[in-house]
Amino acid sequence: MKTFKSIIALFVCTTLLTACEDFLNITPEGQIKQSELLSTAEGIEDAMYGIYSQLRNTSLYGQELSFHTVEILAQTFSCMNNPTVTALTEYEYSNTNVKSVFDGIWTAMYKNISNVNSILAAPLVAEAEEFPYTIYRGEALGLRAFMHFDLVRLFAEQYTQNPQAEGIPYATEFSLKTPEFESLQKNYDHILADLHEAEQLLANEEDYHEDSYFMTDRQIHCNLYAVQALLARVYLTMGNNTKAAEYARMVIEKSPYKLNQKTDIPHDVAGVLSAKETLFGIYYAEWYNTVSTMLQQTVDRTSLNPRGDIKTIYDREKVGDDYRLNTDVYFTTIDRGSTPTDRLCKLTEYYELNGQPDKRPKELILGINLIRMPEMYYIMAEALLDTKMDSATWYFDRVLESRGLTSLATRKPAETVTQELINLERFKEYIGEGQTFFNLKRQNRPISAWDDARNTEKTIPASNALYVIPIPDSEYENRF
Repeated sequence: MKTFKSIIALFVCTTLLTACEDFLNITPEGQIKQSELLSTAEGIEDAMYGIYSQLRNTSLYGQELSFHTVEILAQTFSCMNNPTVTALTEYEYSNTNVKSVFDGIWTAMYKNISNVNSILAAPLVAEAEEFPYTIYRGEALGLRAFMHFDLVRLFAEQYTQNPQAEGIPYATEFSLKTPEFESLQKNYDHILADLHEAEQLLANEEDYHEDSYFMTDRQIHCNLYAVQALLARVYLTMGNNTKAAEYARMVIEKSPYKLNQKTDIPHDVAGVLSAKETLFGIYYAEWYNTVSTMLQQTVDRTSLNPRGDIKTIYDREKVGDDYRLNTDVYFTTIDRGSTPTDRLCKLTEYYELNGQPDKRPKELILGINLIRMPEMYYIMAEALLDTKMDSATWYFDRVLESRGLTSLATRKPAETVTQELINLERFKEYIGEGQTFFNLKRQNRPISAWDDARNTEKTIPASNALYVIPIPDSEYENRF
């Protein structure tokens, strides 16, 4: 990986990780020798908190892999006066600025994977047989799979198109030796192996929820249901609909997380983790500052503008009252001079935006949603589409109703779900959360874009040139 030798060497000597005075107050603790840090349960927990905190890096889910780069690739946003954003919308992967963005994603992700492997190599974790070490190992394995999977989704071909295509290096050791590139098939073998072991290790986590601080607020940990949801996501990406449905159903039926009622929708994910729907998210107290600057404001070269036809997309196939379109829920309109301008306010923390942070309910967790329950219903609908149409429609309808819309089954005449409807609702639901590009790539679908110059919609054909991001040059320059 980029500067892989220097990353590991620095970590071997001294590791700058974070300690936790309380569960949601991560504070730098200084440099600690790796062997000392990972020799106690408290030290391992501090290291785990450090890994979670790194996920909010702006090169990762704190910007590029949530509302920014991957959403720009999906043609959700534009910024005409920003050359990097413009190059991304044109898929100019050889552009120097664009290459820098993906180099940052690659480097930050592998650095955090190295941190995970350091924990997994610690004797207390590597030989884990009892609580709490089984939990540490389960979470670490889940995180390793999660991070590698998103790298694969960006930098390799779609599995169902060519499983023997070149994949990425899958780092399983904390070592000075740089992992070799391997096939996409082997990448997925590793991802599944890590997730299935994590599932076994976390199987009884609910028995320990009262036993330690580390076991509270499981939404901001790679918990059992997050791992099972990841398995559903991975299997769907591999084209294994049977296993995808098995795991999605498991999460729907057994997890404590449920779909919202329509009245829960306003501000449910506005800078906070959804209390009912979030299976896994990242605690991030400063999320508002990043999101509001780029999505709420209208600053040239910085702010992202929703595509010109965004409101008409939400009108497509709409029957009923979509609560996501209520005032200031997913979108708001502000005046830019004399011109009304749509902004995506879905992710902007509501109480902070209105100057009332002291009125925010204390039970809300500030942060970034990574996996939410609606995806499990969309997976069920898609996985059953060709075999059990009635069931597929039933799962799809539950999300429609939870958003205030009329179910397909109760329309007159009654309708059944299609792949096009699933994709449309996925886009509406997950706008700004970094999932649309991956969903379309998985299906090798063309991408719909908005042509500002002609004020019309255009279509970008699917291809590897569109969907496969080139491996950063630095990966090859720094291999040894």
